[in-house]
Amino acid sequence: MRVVLSGGGTGGHIYPALAVASRCAEEIPGTEVLYIGGQRGLESSLVPKEGILFKAIDITGFRRKLSFENMKTVMRFLKGVRSSKQMLREFKPDVVIGTGGYVCGPVVYAAAKLGIPSIIHEQNAVPGLTNRFLSKYVSTVAVSFEGSEAAFPEAKHILYTGNPRATTVFEADKNKGFESLGLPKGSSIVLVVGGSRGAKAINEAMIEMAPYLQELDQLSFVYVTGDNYFTPTLEAITANLGGIPRNLQVLPYVHNMPEVLAATSLIINRAGASFLAEMTSLGIPSILIPSPNVTNNHQEKNARTMEQAGAAQVILEPDLSGNILFETVKEIMQNKTRHDSMSESSRRLGKPEAAHLMVQEMRRLAGSVHS
Repeated sequence: MRVVLSGGGTGGHIYPALAVASRCAEEIPGTEVLYIGGQRGLESSLVPKEGILFKAIDITGFRRKLSFENMKTVMRFLKGVRSSKQMLREFKPDVVIGTGGYVCGPVVYAAAKLGIPSIIHEQNAVPGLTNRFLSKYVSTVAVSFEGSEAAFPEAKHILYTGNPRATTVFEADKNKGFESLGLPKGSSIVLVVGGSRGAKAINEAMIEMAPYLQELDQLSFVYVTGDNYFTPTLEAITANLGGIPRNLQVLPYVHNMPEVLAATSLIINRAGASFLAEMTSLGIPSILIPSPNVTNNHQEKNARTMEQAGAAQVILEPDLSGNILFETVKEIMQNKTRHDSMSESSRRLGKPEAAHLMVQEMRRLAGSVHS
């Protein structure tokens, strides 16, 4: 099978696409993959490292107010469609998949216009502008959240798959996670993640919370700051306490996140869709602090879906403090009944077979063309 993938801007769009590529290689030996991304997006560095053929187009997103820049974006979109058509004609894919981000717009639209079977995957509970636009043209819309199908009234076919990233994490080795952190197997780990770039509000709360951590010395706290906040965090905690608490590790980045997640007992995080998929595939309870600085406030909607299912506790950023965060961790981790209930609820939301379902749909669409 020959597959074109497109998705970019953030890891939340890129990692699901890479999960699909990995699953294709396992289930359909000999699969050839081309990834079409943006020139300036994170995908331009991440994808080639995976040994996947990468080509780029020049595309930017629309601004939310009228501006001359939006006229330039329209021109880039049209140029991107032309470039994508040329790439697709040369590669001759059986199916084209878009996993979000504005780079998908011209690529998937070009595929639809060329009559190539196409799929878009929506990670969030509230779809983005690009996927809403593309849903009218593609063969299949795949969604991560059950019940979000109604957001695509003009779609030809909708499939609830979950997020393909869940498959990658579900298969991770938790013992390697413990080992990489230097912790004994079976340790109770509270993982705090501010995102790849970090999160100011979470960082401030963690600095405030640090003096309380020794009260929960049976827990191991791991705070992944993001590069921007690593040095300031170490300096602030050291200045306040004269050192880092024995049960706290402060790290700028974790390169084996699936394995660390597999070893985690509770996670504190934003509410990006890919991370939620990873957590639920493993049944990890969570404290979610949705970012207020995202389109359509989609992170809070993602988080509320988790909370309503009993899998998460939501703390909105204006309500966040070190004391509130500590008391929430304490209440969950010292109440085994609640922790186990949240874990089970999280697991029920998980779709570890998500990447397999995507590959099945790809096969179905490719077969319908060749039959």
